[in-house]
Formats: sequence, C-alpha cells, structure tokens
Amino acid sequence: MTDKIQNPLALVGRLLLASLFIPAGISKVTGFAGTVGYISSAGLPMPEVAAVAAIIVELGAGLALLAGYGTRIAALVLAVFTTAASVAFHNYWSVPVDQQYVQELLFYKNIAVVGGLLTVVGWGAGSWSLDAYQGRAIGHAQVA
Repeated sequence: MTDKIQNPLALVGRLLLASLFIPAGISKVTGFAGTVGYISSAGLPMPEVAAVAAIIVELGAGLALLAGYGTRIAALVLAVFTTAASVAFHNYWSVPVDQQYVQELLFYKNIAVVGGLLTVVGWGAGSWSLDAYQGRAIGHAQVA
C-alpha cells in the first residue's frame, strides 16, 4: 500500500482504537467509587489497586497510542489489558443463559479490538506519529 493511504489509515486506526480507552479511563477517574464497586463485583482482589492500574493503562497507553509515542509497547499493554478484562468481566461461559448473548458479544468485540491492537504492534504507528518524528529527528532512516 502506498504511503498516500497507509499513513492516514494508520493514524485513523490509532485514533479509533484510542477512542475506546481514553474515555473509559476518564470515566474511571470521575467515577472511581463505582469502578471499585464494579471490580469488586467481579470478585477481583484489591479493587482499589486494580482501578488505579486500569486508569493508568487506559489513559497512559491510550494517550501514547493516540500520539503514536511508544506505540508498539502501548498497543501491547492495551492488548494484554483488554484480554484480561474480557476474561474477568465478560465471561459469558459462566453467566445465566439470559445474559450470555450480551456478554459473549462484548467478549468477542474486545477480542477483535485486541486483534487491531496486535496489528499496531506488528506494523507500528506509521509515519504520522511521534515515533516516526523522533526517528527522523535522530537520523534513523525509517521508523515503522
């Protein structure tokens, strides 16, 4: 694919993926008690610590993905986080039958997001990113 379309699509892809995580992180900050309660309801240990970790991952890695800074690492962190959250919060295999459809849908939506994130891990941020800018600034020929 030519750079004419590859770089804008890489940017749009990063923007769309980041649009899932950044607002979620902000809502966890503004609704911290509710987030802790939700994590507790899933039976996870240390819900306050888990809520803070989720905020750091969603905001930190989400913003890095948005800017294209440390993009491959940010996307990998988000992929691992999303996989773990999917298993913990959308475990459709262990909910009542009347709740399975929605939970299964959310689980597989998240798995598709993980697929998109892993694509970013594999291909990088593209030329319209801070990663590429830094590579050019320090004399690297090409940063993917």
